[in-house]
Amino acid sequence: MAFSSLPKDVAWQILARVPKRLYPIVACFSKNLRSLVRSPEIHRIRSLLRKDSLYISFMHTDKTNGVRTPHWFTLRRTDETNPSHENQFISVNLVFPDHEEIMPPSVVSYGPELFFISGSLIPSSALWIFDSRTSQFRQGQSMNADHFVKSVGLVGSKIYVVGGYVNGESHQAESFDLKTQTWETAPRPNPERLFHATADVSLDRKVCALLSLGAIVVCYDPSRDGTCTSFVLPKDKWWKTGVCVIDNVLYVYYARFGLMWYDTELNVWRVVNGLDDMKKVRSVAMAEYYGKMAFLWREYGVVGGVRKEIWCRMIALDRSEEGINGIAESGQLMGSVPRGYTWQHCLSVSE
Repeated sequence: MAFSSLPKDVAWQILARVPKRLYPIVACFSKNLRSLVRSPEIHRIRSLLRKDSLYISFMHTDKTNGVRTPHWFTLRRTDETNPSHENQFISVNLVFPDHEEIMPPSVVSYGPELFFISGSLIPSSALWIFDSRTSQFRQGQSMNADHFVKSVGLVGSKIYVVGGYVNGESHQAESFDLKTQTWETAPRPNPERLFHATADVSLDRKVCALLSLGAIVVCYDPSRDGTCTSFVLPKDKWWKTGVCVIDNVLYVYYARFGLMWYDTELNVWRVVNGLDDMKKVRSVAMAEYYGKMAFLWREYGVVGGVRKEIWCRMIALDRSEEGINGIAESGQLMGSVPRGYTWQHCLSVSE
């Protein structure tokens, strides 16, 4: 029996068990398969199977000695059937093994793994890989040269490290092939640009660095010999973790404007419609979660402000000719963290 002749409910049950990272490949085979893997139903089935999760990190800086310590949590589905308690926020023991890295490394997620690429302020070529299924680190092949102050992004099945400084030279690039687990030289950025980003994303098969300084986004295209293009950011406050890409659309949450998206056809920033009931918040984190946007923020708790509550709302996003509409679910209190914790990473992980 051909797969296309299967009833939809059977096809969804099969595809929900296929690794999510393969969905872009599956979608290329036929319009029917593309429709199936993009359906909300497949995300519903995956949520029942508890296939996906978010890995969220906070940074705590000791005021006495300046030591910075990351603290990791996961947001994942529970076994409960009560919709108001369907997600849980759990602390995880994720200790980065490279003790020489004094600043948080760049982190990229791919499938069930997190790739920690050292070299934030001190030059390094180290790569560490965390497997969320086993909660274990392994050391990957080192980069061809030491890098620091760089941008990192996933394009297809390769992780690109762009910009930074290598042995006194600036603006180099390398790529890590996830299939062969090896590094190779990538096209040099052209023209040479600063890639000291506040946040990095992958958009239109490019590595894009969002720079607070100058309010600009610089995108590196490895398929066009490293050609770099740029577009501006609205001049408003935003947060490193308040940036994400869902279905190849870049979203940024701004303090005054709220949730916005970048229209690559018109080259303009537009507000997500339908979210007028969401109050303006500060210090946010966002990522894709079962086909929706998980939108997290912090609020002061009731115990003397010593701890901050972590809240989450799921937002369904629907694109039409008029723009993008958002439908926000009720907020859920996930837990609390000490007041001094600041957002560092918010990453989607899937099996």
